[in-house]
Amino acid sequence: MKLLLTSGGVTNASIRQALVDLLGKPIEESSALIIPTSGYWFSRGPDIAYGLITGTSRSPMAQLGWKTLGVLELTALSTIERDAWVPRVRATDAFLVGGGDPMYLADRMRDSGFADILPTLPDTVYVGLSGGSQALTPSLGATYNDRDTRGYRPLAVVDFSMGVHVDHPDMPQNSIAEYEKWAADIPNAVYLCDDATAIKVVDGKVDVVSEGHWKLVPPKG
Repeated sequence: MKLLLTSGGVTNASIRQALVDLLGKPIEESSALIIPTSGYWFSRGPDIAYGLITGTSRSPMAQLGWKTLGVLELTALSTIERDAWVPRVRATDAFLVGGGDPMYLADRMRDSGFADILPTLPDTVYVGLSGGSQALTPSLGATYNDRDTRGYRPLAVVDFSMGVHVDHPDMPQNSIAEYEKWAADIPNAVYLCDDATAIKVVDGKVDVVSEGHWKLVPPKG
């Protein structure tokens, strides 16, 4: 699995080029599946999902010019035969995993069996957006989305955590200073990323792709 973990989507030329490099071909020749599941944890979930799927949100994912585009709803997978969805998942070039609540998303990935398939897809690109990126981390600190997350472990596909939407004008609570307080409860490294930044991971090698600003909070000890 190749990872492009973003805060705000494919928001600039540098992140787009990183995506093309991971795909190994133009976006216009690539297939993708949108996963809107994470947004449903919020009361605005239907609106979040609609914006992601239709490409009308401020977070560029669906509107990048994909050759084919489908929707994969994780909550439906446990109710249908695996033969109905696994082949399409395996044949897809990229997963576009929308934002929302990373705990809800990680749990649904486990429940559906989707998480078990991810390690068997070495050439597929996972493009995370906000909570869609954080679901792959090992820790969400002591609290997240007003919930006690001490002891909760997301999928831990990567060995670092992420603070997203850093210094966003609509999110005053997401300042670097506030995020550093949050990161103090996390034992592993934490990348604090604004919406012009993404983390690219291939075979465990981590690269920061940014036209904005970011900060690495090193692991404790």
